[in-house]
Amino acid sequence: MFKFEEICELIRLVSSTGLASVEIEHGGSRVKIEGAGGVAVSSVPAVPVVQGTVPRPTVVAPGSPVLGAPPSAAEGESQEEAGGEDLHYVTSPIVGTFYRAPNPDADPYVKVGDFVERGQVLCIVEAMKLMNEIEADFSGTIVKVFPENGQPVEFGERLFAIKPA
Repeated sequence: MFKFEEICELIRLVSSTGLASVEIEHGGSRVKIEGAGGVAVSSVPAVPVVQGTVPRPTVVAPGSPVLGAPPSAAEGESQEEAGGEDLHYVTSPIVGTFYRAPNPDADPYVKVGDFVERGQVLCIVEAMKLMNEIEADFSGTIVKVFPENGQPVEFGERLFAIKPA
């Protein structure tokens, strides 16, 4: 059994060291003392890994506004300058960094003039150190690539203009 003085000493120890708690078992008795604060951790806590699916890119009909999307330079262009009236846009499904290639030394996934098939990878949008491949929702020819490589993109921001096949 613990003596009163021993318990008081444990309380002083916990409060003076900043420990979160102490639990001691002695002679068939057990005492647990919890402090108000906790010990500052000097190591960086592990970052949780988020797993899940990224929503598919949104297809936006020509001329329709995209809620929450910042204005892009291409919005002021006439449709003739952008390549025609019948364009579809692949937009970013997430906020992140736009990359045209899988790594800095590789060729871009697609470039203006390339024909793409439905499901073909167009680019990567990196979000929280996760590389999210953005795929084409339809087949057609790439008419314009809106963001520059390495540029931050917002949710709903136009990434590609595609003329359907």
